Amino acid sequence: MTSPQAPDRTTPSKSVSNGAIPDGMNPPLPDIEALSRNAGQFVEAMGRNVARLLTPEGQASGPGDEMGDAAKVLGKVAEAWLSDPNRSAEAQARLSQDFLTLWGSTYLRLQGQRAEPVALPEPRDPRFAHAEWSTNPYFDFLKQAYLLATRWAEGLVDEAEGLDAQTRHKAQFYLRQFTAMLSPSNFLPTNPELIRHTLQESGANLVRGLKMYEEDLQAGGGQLRVRQTDPSGFEVGRNMAVTPGEVVFRNDLIELIQYAPTTETVLKRPFLMVPPWINKFYILDLNPQKSFLKWMVDQGLTVFCISWVNPDERHADKDFESYMREGIEAAIDAIGVATGESEVTAAGYCVGGTLLAVTLAMQAATGNRRIKSATLLTTQVDFTHAGDLKVFADEEQIRQVEMRMADRGYLEGARMANAFNMLRPNDLIWPYIVNNYIKGKTPSAFDLLYWNSDATRMPAANHSFYLRNCYLNNTLAQGRMVLGNVRLDLKKVQVPIFNLATREDHIAPALSVFEGSKSFGGKVDYVLAGSGHIAGVINPPAKPKYGYWTGGPVKGTLEEWIKAAVETKGSWWPYWFQWIEAQAPERVPARKPGGDALPSLGPAPGTYVRMRS
Repeated sequence: MTSPQAPDRTTPSKSVSNGAIPDGMNPPLPDIEALSRNAGQFVEAMGRNVARLLTPEGQASGPGDEMGDAAKVLGKVAEAWLSDPNRSAEAQARLSQDFLTLWGSTYLRLQGQRAEPVALPEPRDPRFAHAEWSTNPYFDFLKQAYLLATRWAEGLVDEAEGLDAQTRHKAQFYLRQFTAMLSPSNFLPTNPELIRHTLQESGANLVRGLKMYEEDLQAGGGQLRVRQTDPSGFEVGRNMAVTPGEVVFRNDLIELIQYAPTTETVLKRPFLMVPPWINKFYILDLNPQKSFLKWMVDQGLTVFCISWVNPDERHADKDFESYMREGIEAAIDAIGVATGESEVTAAGYCVGGTLLAVTLAMQAATGNRRIKSATLLTTQVDFTHAGDLKVFADEEQIRQVEMRMADRGYLEGARMANAFNMLRPNDLIWPYIVNNYIKGKTPSAFDLLYWNSDATRMPAANHSFYLRNCYLNNTLAQGRMVLGNVRLDLKKVQVPIFNLATREDHIAPALSVFEGSKSFGGKVDYVLAGSGHIAGVINPPAKPKYGYWTGGPVKGTLEEWIKAAVETKGSWWPYWFQWIEAQAPERVPARKPGGDALPSLGPAPGTYVRMRS
């Protein structure tokens, strides 16, 4: 559907100096007939959606328990301030003074005089990039008022007395959600760019946007699933996850892919990649230019990768032990059949790395030590400093999640995807709401966001164990985790470990990974890469965007380690491969997928990865 264009109906006007309309710019006049027609269609569609929300089904699909929890937590902040009337009055006076100063500045600008801003957005904040946020006193006032109020509220949370650390952390998180939502950049009447856009299109953008809203609501089964990319440009197996290989093993939980060699010789010890089951594995194989898996194959590794099933009610009882035994252990068994090798090098990404660390502890406890070196990519084993996801992992909220999972046997993939998006609402939520539903524009095609929207479900038993033992009780780091009647102790893990963190990670914070490095009993090479949880890992040498830091043994504080660390420009991948090769440098002729023992069950990327939620 093309966007109808309003005819050029601007009229000459004199330039004004007070900034209400920027010099040289004339306000566009809309097509009144088209505007009326589009307004009618908008109101009609709004009526349909309001009627739906008033039904029991619509009410059931509204905001989850997070809203109630947010109100309760922020209420505690208010109580802390109201308990001390003097401090409360002082805080209110500070805000009043800030607004008086802002009004004085705005008044001067309205008189055509210069005035220094009272509050400036962060340099990297894209919400207020449009020129009129600064040139137009009305919108500049809205912007600065929002910034003053937001920073004042953040100060109230930070300075509230008598709050425990968890309550303060949750208050800070929930406040960020509300302030992100209430930004004037998100609303048509308070955003100059949106006003101009709507007038230029005579309101047709709102009609298109509401149509997309209805489509996204339907796609989410009643829950709004905000599209972040145009999915029509991508297909797994066609232009994503295209590294050649074969599925050589399959059970209820995994397909094991062995990739075809591209070198004449390979390292004798095969390599196993354990991706997270909360996402699909092809983040490691987005396309040939970004593919970590392809790059590893090209260095001469015999690469096997687990592709987890997208679970449903049949997998409800698959627990953490099942994922270890039917996932990693079963994969190592199959690798042995395919290659004749009993030992492997393994890597785990995110929660796949947590599971790998658990497997290492189990092997150390039982003596079945088949993993000889391990790489952990943005992985947590000590959840003391686990970041904002801990907001969703107190006893009450875990109990609510368990009740939801009990009905179906799994947690819906959209719930987990929404939690990750809430870690960065100004990047992953509101820009798309504005673009899609107000501007009426279909988002552009972006492979990373296509992968991000390809959510997976969580089996009830596994997810409950993970939340309770990792985020809530931190049993792995404390040596109290028990699997299969075996108590696990990471201090018994003596194999070499390469532990990669990223500086801006919101999911596995660099501090959390650093402190987790101290949990192991053997030598750990902690490496800090630039950027965040995804871009810091997927940073190919051909087009590196970020550097990395190396600093020797993990001791002291992270700040001390960073001060002593050596920065290297470019991708960390070559440094890592040198580390891998040093563990077992012997080479053998390249191996075909499955060898002579495991027939192909189908070409990569297999069937499990194609299961949509």
